[in-house]
Amino acid sequence: MRSDSSSKQMHWNQQRITAFTLIELLVVIAIIAIL
Repeated sequence: MRSDSSSKQMHWNQQRITAFTLIELLVVIAIIAIL
């Protein structure tokens, strides 16, 4: 049971990291476009 919850947490962290990278890419593209 414990390992199941930890694996779920890892999956959520992965999704969060993916979302963060996408946002970072958009910000970088926006900055380049402005410059």
